[in-house]
Amino acid sequence: MLTNGTLHTKGQAFHPSPLPFHTEANGTGVVRSFSTTFVFAIFGPYAYLSSHGLTFFASASREVLSTALPGQFLGLLNGTNGNQSARIFAVELDTLLNADFRDINSNHVGVDINSLISIDSADAGYYDDTTGRFQNLSLISRKAMQVWVDYDGMATEITVTMAPLGMARPKKPLLRTTVDLSAIDLSTIVADTMYAGFSSSSGVVSTHHYVLGWSFSFDGPAPPLDFSKLPSLPHVGPKPPSKILYIALPLAIMLLIAAVSAVAFILWRRRRFAEVREDWEEDFGPHRFAYKDLFHATDGFKNRNVLGVGGFGKVYKGVLPVSNLEIAVKRVSHDSRQGIREFIAEVVSIGRLRHRNLAQLLGYCRRNGELLLVYDYMANGSLDKYLHNKNGPALCWPQRYWIVKGIASSLLYLHEDWEQVVIHRDIKASNVLLDREMNGRLGDFGLARLYDHGTDAQTTHVVGTMGYLAPELMRTGKATPTTDVFAFGVFLLEVVCGRRPIGSDEHNNPVVLVDWVLEHHRNGSIIDTVDSRLEGKFNMEEVSIVLRLGLLCAHPLPNTRPSMRKVMQYLDGDQIAPHLAPTFMSYNEMALMQSEGFDSYITPCPPLAAGICSGSGESLVTVLFDGR
Repeated sequence: MLTNGTLHTKGQAFHPSPLPFHTEANGTGVVRSFSTTFVFAIFGPYAYLSSHGLTFFASASREVLSTALPGQFLGLLNGTNGNQSARIFAVELDTLLNADFRDINSNHVGVDINSLISIDSADAGYYDDTTGRFQNLSLISRKAMQVWVDYDGMATEITVTMAPLGMARPKKPLLRTTVDLSAIDLSTIVADTMYAGFSSSSGVVSTHHYVLGWSFSFDGPAPPLDFSKLPSLPHVGPKPPSKILYIALPLAIMLLIAAVSAVAFILWRRRRFAEVREDWEEDFGPHRFAYKDLFHATDGFKNRNVLGVGGFGKVYKGVLPVSNLEIAVKRVSHDSRQGIREFIAEVVSIGRLRHRNLAQLLGYCRRNGELLLVYDYMANGSLDKYLHNKNGPALCWPQRYWIVKGIASSLLYLHEDWEQVVIHRDIKASNVLLDREMNGRLGDFGLARLYDHGTDAQTTHVVGTMGYLAPELMRTGKATPTTDVFAFGVFLLEVVCGRRPIGSDEHNNPVVLVDWVLEHHRNGSIIDTVDSRLEGKFNMEEVSIVLRLGLLCAHPLPNTRPSMRKVMQYLDGDQIAPHLAPTFMSYNEMALMQSEGFDSYITPCPPLAAGICSGSGESLVTVLFDGR
């Protein structure tokens, strides 16, 4: 036994004396031909899950082996992986896919020289002598398998063959690799004498590694193994029925009844005193996921499944094992700037929210301080990559208009139609997710806050994204529905113009999107702000409405901004969008608007882009940001 099930450990076994691998002393001869065969087995807690594999190796030094690490290094190497000073030749039987070592999959055989990056590798298995077809073997099947490794010094060829225990050696080897060990600098690989043996390691999964038999020979085939003398593997499966059942059946029946009663009592107590949940979880909609299901769904939360990284931590793509449902799992990192308080707020709020344009929370999981949220997977990612990736696909105008209306509808639901007011606080293109039908769904409620209708929001922390923050939020730190409306206005302009809220011109000077659109509005050229990737193919009336609403929602005076109900009425055509007067957001009109309200300065106009008037004056947005 190389490892005994202990986590994060290594195991090694090798011939006590070094073996002469050279035909002559002092490395002057060629590397001798050698042949070896061994029987091994890997036992994990499940037939489909293992920690790490094992290797057959030849090493010039026992000191290198003493400093080897467990885990991905297989008890063979450490930080010297890839360093010629290691002086190690090995055949690895690897059960985990490690991108750092360029593994081909999680069930493979490889030939290694001084590194765990194999010079050649193949799926674990054998070629049937009758059909010639490849038969896969699972290294973690808990079954004994035999491996043959041969090096031909004259042909400079290594072959590796494997088969289930008891099967004759297949004629066609699994691996056939040409590597002239004599042609390489012998001092870096093969010493005069080498220690030969086996190594293995475990990680986060309890695993047993067994080598049941081994033979080795120079300049000829390895002696065959006597299978009858091999030790037995641990029993797998149910134990055979006890003879007591046949000898004392009445007693067995009574014992069985007692056992069933005891199990029933234990299960009853377990259900009664199962898991004590906190108060905030009692009346909460989504169900609780088992951590094991999420672990398997995301393939162990591996980096290749990372969809993105946010303030709460990483988001992983996963597939639930039973239903095959695609999900996105948000895993709160230990160094997250938010934490349990925001997590609870998100779970309590989103758990009861139901709207077709909101990212649906399917459930959650809490385990050992880890916080996880499970969402519907959005196949088309976030909206920002379609707006700002100039080399990627561009959205046509009907798609953009449909997304705008969907997000407006979701904000109306959050602000007015749900039982409590939900302030999102971080509305932006990257938080708008697109499903397979390109429907926009508002996500990332990590900054959301709840408060009852008619009461003020109890927070003074300035959170959000620069470029979307309302001026009063920068001054007071208090989030309100109107600060969401301001961010939505910037979002509208971003969708139409295809520009980021804060960008730069050709001279690398900062450009605020609201200021830029407002300047074109005053100059009568607001249509010139439309994204050039639309190539002029858009509905002039709809573009006009969205641009005007964007400027109106992004007005620096909170009381001037429309409610989301008004915005939806404008977008649905139930009301005519207001015409923006030439003095709109003019510095000279600021005091008058504050005292008299904005209604005197907006008038209905025909919903045509050509009807947007021009004007002059200094942008109030610029004054607020630069002059404060």
